[in-house]
Amino acid sequence: MKPIIAVAMKPVTCFRYSSLPALALAALLTTFSSQAQTAPAQSSAPKYPNYPSETPSDLKPATDSFDYERREVMIPMRDGVRLRTIILVPRSATKSKTAPILLTRTPYNADELTGHAHSSHLGPILYGYDNATEVIVEGGYIRVVQDVRGKYESEGDYVMNRPLHGPQNPTPVDHSTDTYDTIDWLVKNVPECNGRVGILGISYDGFLPLMALVNPHPALKVAVPMNPMVDGWRGDDWFHNGAFRAQNMPYIYEQVATTKNDAKWWTDHFDDYDVYLQAGSAGELGRRHGLEQLGFWRKVLEHPSYDAFWRDQAMDKILAAQPLTVPTMIVDSLWDQEDIYGAMAVYKAVKPKDKDNDKLFLVIGPWHHGQEIGDGSRLGALRFNSDTGLYFRREILRPFLDQYLKEGAPKADVPPVSAFETGTNTWRRLQAWPAGCANGCTVKPTPLYLSAGLKLSFTAPNENVVSAYDEYVSDPAKPVPFRARPIRPVGYDIDKGLTWPYWLVDDQREASGRPDVAVFVSDVLTSPMKISGQPVANLVASTSGTDADWIVKLIDVYPDEVAGQPEMGGYQLAIAMDIFRGRYRESLETPKAIVADQPLLYRFELPTANHVFLPGHRIMVQVQSSWFPLYDRNPQTFVPNIFFAKPGDYRKATQRIFHSHVPGQASFIELPLVSAP
Repeated sequence: MKPIIAVAMKPVTCFRYSSLPALALAALLTTFSSQAQTAPAQSSAPKYPNYPSETPSDLKPATDSFDYERREVMIPMRDGVRLRTIILVPRSATKSKTAPILLTRTPYNADELTGHAHSSHLGPILYGYDNATEVIVEGGYIRVVQDVRGKYESEGDYVMNRPLHGPQNPTPVDHSTDTYDTIDWLVKNVPECNGRVGILGISYDGFLPLMALVNPHPALKVAVPMNPMVDGWRGDDWFHNGAFRAQNMPYIYEQVATTKNDAKWWTDHFDDYDVYLQAGSAGELGRRHGLEQLGFWRKVLEHPSYDAFWRDQAMDKILAAQPLTVPTMIVDSLWDQEDIYGAMAVYKAVKPKDKDNDKLFLVIGPWHHGQEIGDGSRLGALRFNSDTGLYFRREILRPFLDQYLKEGAPKADVPPVSAFETGTNTWRRLQAWPAGCANGCTVKPTPLYLSAGLKLSFTAPNENVVSAYDEYVSDPAKPVPFRARPIRPVGYDIDKGLTWPYWLVDDQREASGRPDVAVFVSDVLTSPMKISGQPVANLVASTSGTDADWIVKLIDVYPDEVAGQPEMGGYQLAIAMDIFRGRYRESLETPKAIVADQPLLYRFELPTANHVFLPGHRIMVQVQSSWFPLYDRNPQTFVPNIFFAKPGDYRKATQRIFHSHVPGQASFIELPLVSAP
């Protein structure tokens, strides 16, 4: 220890101004003031010369060697708000002045969509999300990307999926008017343009081309909504049949909290299963993250049912009331992990308006969300024997756009429906959907019964059935994971284990081995069986609780061994699966408690399939009552609003799946079975 050294200090005299005579105090203050004023003059610090900056005040990039010209403009809307717009004009268009425009409007940063690389070539800077690069570059298109109002560099207020002017939007502007004003400005101010504009995009950017079809600008000649957000409650991003998609909460936070998505969702567990389970309800998790500050989150909490708030915004309903004047190609992905509902909902709503079968086109591909603009040769463990994404872009999308946007372009050899058939891995050219095949096949709804002994059969139950039901116990404290744990957050960085795009094609074997999942399996197929359309679950079930979720999965079970791809041996591939929240059995708008222990029918559509179950395969149906944390847990006790369920509300329940010969008590999946002519 160091010794303590005592140091003698002079005493410090303290005084108060009030103890001094007035004149002395004035003199003292004058002295302080004088010293303060003269101090800088007494400074002897040397003055240094300015060192000239090496940064130019106005940099003019040398771009003479570039094969495109980049322009950034702020386009004024009718209410005075200006939207930041990036225009990429290929040099070929500068010479010919006859190039069409391909427009994408986005909330995801126009800079990022047009700056994937630092390059003098247009291709590399466009390669990435939402850019069908080969189509744009090889087609000589002018590429325009715009930030929607309130996001990134655009002015105005941001509203999630801003509704059309009307009951949900009292302002005179919406995405329809903004698109109209944008196109009007472009055709008048981009001299290289031939006066024709096409709009395309994926997901949220696919929702925006649908908005453009409402009172479209005359220069809008074609629209390509790909994997569009259409109805956030029925089956796209926010809910599926009333069950809240809890794992999308980080997206809501990051998308709405700031203009430039600066705020990032935080977590305290590696496994999302633990994050959501520990919080309890989705409402409580939102509270812990401060989501109540976000206007959209407050709307979600206030509208857990399918009321006017959601119905008024559903784009399939909106477009069903509009004339079809713009040729439109709707692109659907069979394994779209985010917006699996929207594309087919719009197609079904608008198809009756296409009297001549020449304005509405449908593409169904074997892709995850947005995969059609990337490598489509495989999806997870599945291999398709060709690059299906490249085929779509070159053989379908490019000629389709050229036909409507380029003067003198030939009529595209594109059928009304281009549908990839999984199982056989073959593209089919069809005149309508669902139509099974091009040579007169028919699609017949055919019941596949969930039978006693955990069997699947095309034969209805008879009086010899030994047991009227199978049962399992659903425990909210141990919900069924929607994929193998640890469950990582929603994300696309495969190198970091964020395999969100693949979850719909995950092997379902882990779930099939759980005691809280009912599993029904067919005999081995001896001949191919094809389905085209939407399977429909007709589940007769009871619960000992007063609310319940029902998840139904239609699965293709591979043979025990697969030559050439041994890892597919016994693989359980989900072909179509979805969830239904029991409280909405009688009304989607008005929830109602379920009568305990009473067999009730739950009928709901599964997503679209175009699949062949091959010989040697089996068909499986799984039924369960939680799918966590993709969807929030049902407490299985009826509460007015599940977002605010308390810990004591979550209780075990015994779930029974009926397969009795008694009328109205036979569960089945209605398959859209294709039969030969």
